[in-house]
Amino acid sequence: MPKQDTLLYSGHRERLRQKFLDDKITEYEKLELLLGYAIPRKDVRVLSRTLFQKFGNMYQILSAPISELESVDGIGKNTAVFLKVIQQIMLDGFRSFMSETPVFHNQETFENYCKLMLGNNQIEEMHILYLDASYRLIKDETHSKGTTNWTTLIPREFLRTALELRAKSVALVHNHPTPNTSFSEQDVTITKETQHLLESVQINLYDHYVVSGGVLYSMRNMLLLG
Repeated sequence: MPKQDTLLYSGHRERLRQKFLDDKITEYEKLELLLGYAIPRKDVRVLSRTLFQKFGNMYQILSAPISELESVDGIGKNTAVFLKVIQQIMLDGFRSFMSETPVFHNQETFENYCKLMLGNNQIEEMHILYLDASYRLIKDETHSKGTTNWTTLIPREFLRTALELRAKSVALVHNHPTPNTSFSEQDVTITKETQHLLESVQINLYDHYVVSGGVLYSMRNMLLLG
């Protein structure tokens, strides 16, 4: 980049930083500012917009697999890893918060956590959230990973863990890679079977959630749990 262009873009990044400090920055400018630290010698304005066009929103970008990120022209492995580190730092922060504060007392935080964790996964992934008597998070466990339209739930496998952790409630969370798809009949059937098994040992199934197309669906809110 010519020296004049370098100085011009250096000034642009300084203006971005000031917009951030003044809380006047847009979503794509936040990503642009972030990318500037990973790619310091390149104008990343177009790259930021390209990522939003391809993935849709910040959650979808950060939760995208490294291979999907690298498929975007201008994103190398180092930048893809940089974005995934940001995702993991945010997830760690959410887990820490939910271990101290009842999970469902702040629904927005919980929804953001689920979207960031599973929002753009290309295969279905099932998570088990073990909760104490006050609905604080004890542990988030990846139960299974499947295919683009299927993953498994084996209740007796995670029941052992629930008893070991002395969990009082359990929440299920998985994703549908196909956008805007809610629960399947199979999802509802296996969830009800899981609910009955947990009740037999006095553990509550709080809810089953699915993340699809940037939306978090609740089986309880949809009156599917009974």
